[in-house]
Amino acid sequence: MDDLALYEELVTDPEAMAELGGPLPHEGVPAKVTSLVNDTRAGEIWYRVILPEPGGPGAGTVCIWQQEEAGAPANEIGWMVLPRFQGRGLASEAVRVILDEARAKARWDVIHAYPGVTNAPSNRICEKSGFSRLDEVQIEYAGRPLRCNHWVIDVRERAVGR
Repeated sequence: MDDLALYEELVTDPEAMAELGGPLPHEGVPAKVTSLVNDTRAGEIWYRVILPEPGGPGAGTVCIWQQEEAGAPANEIGWMVLPRFQGRGLASEAVRVILDEARAKARWDVIHAYPGVTNAPSNRICEKSGFSRLDEVQIEYAGRPLRCNHWVIDVRERAVGR
């Protein structure tokens, strides 16, 4: 729950949420964070705060969770960085670290990512992190339709560049 303020700032910031259909309302944020905390404690999701400096303020988040895709379980990754911290490579590093952790712990196997087709920075992160682009899809986020690129990586395979 210590990350409530960071999460709320991320999901209510118009610039941070521009690729996800715009900001979410403040209502419901505490319940969502409680759910994230509970799911993280239960080991059902990996939710990490991105810290530019140890002990400093959070700049964003990266998360891996399981959801349903075409009636079957599928693992998904997502990340967000506050606008004032963007452009520093923080999301790229956070994605690399969590994928390395997934490999080291043999967890999550195939992971999907769905950045918006117009979200060049997130699509670039997928590309340089070793994801393969499958196709363009329409997904729903917070009740909003989004046109996204569908990327996939199998973390059971060797890391890119190693």
